Order: sequence, then structure tokens, then C-alpha cells
Amino acid sequence: MLPCLTRCSYHRHRLNSFIKSFRIPCIYLSTGEMFSISKPKSASSILKGSEVELDDKYRGKASLTPSKVVEVLDRYIVGQSAAKRAVAVALRNRWRRHRIPFQVRDDIVPKNILMIGPTGCGKTEIARRLAKLIDAPFIKVEATKFTETGFHGRDVDQIIRDLVENAIQIQRQKMRSELINEVEEIVAQQILFKLTGLNGSQENYNISPEEEETYYSYRELYYDGGLDDKKITVELPEARTRMPFDVASLGGLGNADFIYKIEKVGKAQKAEMTVRDARQKMVEIEMEKHLTNDQITREALELAQSDGIVFIDEIDKIVSAPDMRHGADASTEGVQRDLLPIIEGSAVTTKYGNISTDHILFICSGAFHSCKPCDMLAELQGRLPIRVELKGLTKEDLYRILTEPETNLIKQQVLLMKTEGVDLVFTNDSIKELASVADEVNRYVDNIGARRLHTIIEKVVEEISFNAPEKAGSTYIVDKEKVQSAVGHFLTKSDLSKFVL
Repeated sequence: MLPCLTRCSYHRHRLNSFIKSFRIPCIYLSTGEMFSISKPKSASSILKGSEVELDDKYRGKASLTPSKVVEVLDRYIVGQSAAKRAVAVALRNRWRRHRIPFQVRDDIVPKNILMIGPTGCGKTEIARRLAKLIDAPFIKVEATKFTETGFHGRDVDQIIRDLVENAIQIQRQKMRSELINEVEEIVAQQILFKLTGLNGSQENYNISPEEEETYYSYRELYYDGGLDDKKITVELPEARTRMPFDVASLGGLGNADFIYKIEKVGKAQKAEMTVRDARQKMVEIEMEKHLTNDQITREALELAQSDGIVFIDEIDKIVSAPDMRHGADASTEGVQRDLLPIIEGSAVTTKYGNISTDHILFICSGAFHSCKPCDMLAELQGRLPIRVELKGLTKEDLYRILTEPETNLIKQQVLLMKTEGVDLVFTNDSIKELASVADEVNRYVDNIGARRLHTIIEKVVEEISFNAPEKAGSTYIVDKEKVQSAVGHFLTKSDLSKFVL
């Protein structure tokens, strides 16, 4: 509430002009007094600020120190401290870069990371947890999904386009969270004027002192939920319908990123609904009025090219050993060559504009079973200067994976059974046996790391999981003997193939 009193006609005229220019809804009383109901801000005014303010807002949090990042990752991932420290330092360097003068900032490029380790040791999980931890554009892709430019399939430029789409979603959500209070207040005013029958527009509400008292009494009921079941008539824009569009008619030139589908916009429709339902719809309509697509796009592009992170998994699958190379391969060397300019730094064209990849952080990972990192193109090796080797999992590591993470597999199974009213209990000996079986199967069959635990646990809880609805109120204890009876007969070498996923 910002009460403003003015009786001088000249100053009142100047004040009215100022208010209208900033779209501040106010109530004008018959006495000449003016009370501001709210002071909404447009998207441009909220996001406007100095470059330093933008940096503080979008360039990471000062509290996200390397030790804090490692501490968070330790809650979900066992071991692999070298990889955790590498990504933690990389994240901190993004924050440090935005704290230095502009003259030097552009010359500081991120040190891209190559994570090397066997399957199931935590490479992908680090990326997944990292995406939830940071408030920046992040995308994870599989290197095997891309082909050399000119061949059928996705080209590597699509990685950056997807990153931009992710940045736009983040930016839109960020602006929504900043505008939501103002938009909800505007919608409240609109609903209250419909309920009270008072006349006025968003910029100028002319009411008498008596009507003001009615307005505020309804306003109190509105925020207490006393008006939620009242019905009002609102105008809703008709749903947009997409016109049929044949991409093939472009003769193969129809890149989906550059096709703007034609939409048919209908007229607004009047509908009667409760205040509870109308509030949600009106908030969305009003939010679209305040969100500026140009502002979102501009901020998102800047955010993506300054703070974007790309995680490329299975990069070893596009690398061939020297004795296996037989000419150019659209799925291997060609993709490596296409990745070179993107990782080094270049401009990629998107439907929102060009984006520079100079300061995008790339984290690549691979098992490198059939090849070595040195088998990559020499230029690509140079663009991944930081190498981190992740260790294979031992029996002790598998036991820790089952017990230490906040959302470990044992806890997940217990919570699932609790929804059926069954108390599922794993003894410590049974957990050790699960880890022992997983380790032995990994040694004699393909080593898939921690993913092997999923197969074994599902086999152990298969019976109770099936019969849980009929066992409500009971307790099911999984001990070492139950584990051995469920999976023990698979531990002969002739039957170990049954554990292959």
C-alpha cells in the first residue's frame, strides 16, 4: 500500500501522468485523494539493472563453493572424489569469471573436462545431480545420437539449439517467479471489481469512499478464501489451433528450428466459473501480458552462452581404435570433426539468433573399453584439457551405495512397500550379501557397475512386491538366506548370463 495525497491540480496532473506511464493501478476517491492498490512492475522494469546486478542474479551463488558442491554430491554419489572436485572447481570458475573486469572476462575460457571410467561408476549420475544443483542452462546428450553434417540424423549444432531452449525455459520461469506476486494482485483487483460491480480499468479505478469500504471488505474475504465458490463471468481467449503444415513440401529443407507454424487465433469467449477456477486462468492470461518474449530471448541467449553447460555422454562410442578405422565414418570421426569448432568456440545459428560457444563448459565422459582417449582426434583431445579417471566399484563401494546415499535403493524399496502398508526390512547381512553378489556377477559377466544392483534387488523383492496388496499390515524381513535363495542359483558360471541386462 502506497497512499498518495495531493490536492494541487497541477501536481495531481503531473502525478497522474507519471502513474499512467508506469501502469500503476490506483483508486481515485471523489475527494481528490488517491490510494494505490498495488504497484506492479513490468518484466522490463524488474529485469532492468546494471551489469553487476545481472551478474549477481544469473551467474551463480557465492555460497556455492567447491566444498559445498562436493558435499552435496557426496549425499548421492559414493566415492569418485576426483571427478566431484573437478566439476566443483569448474562451477566455481564460472562464478569467478563474472567477478572480474570486462576487459579480461572475455579472454577467460572454461577448461573443458573429460571423465574416463567404466560403466556404472557414477559419470552420468554426477551430471544428473549437477543439473539439479545449478541454476543455469544444462543439457545432457548422447554422442551416439549425432551424425556428421550432411548425413541423415541430428547434427551436433542441435546440441546448442537444445541448450538455448533450456535457457529460455529457465529464464521464463525465473521471470514468472518475479512477477507472480504483482500479477496475482492485478487479478485480485479484476475479480474484486467483478464481484462488487465497481467500474474501472486497470490504470484508473474511480470509486467513492462508500465503494472503497465495500471493496476492502470483499478484498479481505477474497484473500481468506471466502469468495472461492462465488461465480463470475470472465473472458478467455480461444485456444490457438495450429494449421496443417507439411515439412516434406519444403523439399528436405525444413529444419524444425526454423519453421514457424501458422496459428489461428480465435476471438475471446465468455465463460462463467468459480473464483477459484477463474483465478488460475486469469493469472496465466495476465502473466502472458507481462512476459516479454524479446526480453526473455535476449536474457536467455546471454545466459546460455555465458553459463551454459553441456554434458556429452558416451563420447568413446564415436572413437575408433587405429586398427579399426576404415575411411570416414558418419558416426565416428565425422562427429568428432563437427564437435571441434563447437567445443573450441564458434557461432551457432538458432531460430532465436546466433549464440557463441566460447564460454560454454563442455563435460565429456566415456568408458573407453575398446579404445583409448588418445585415439580421439588430436585437436579434440586438446579441447578437453582436464582429464579425470573414475575408479571401478568394489564390493565395499557397492555396499556403501546401498546404504549411504540419501535416496539409496534400499530406502526406495522400503518406501514403495510402505505405500501398501508393508514394512520391508533389510538386515545388514542381507545388504552385504547383495553387494557381494553384484560384485561377483560383475566380475564374471559384463561389468555394468552399480546398475547391477537394480537387477539383483528387483529379484530379491519380486515375491513381496507382487503380493504386497494382500500383505497390508505385515512385516517382511529380508535376511541373508532370502537373498541367497533368490539369486544364489544364478551364481554358477553357466547361469551368470541370466544377469545380463
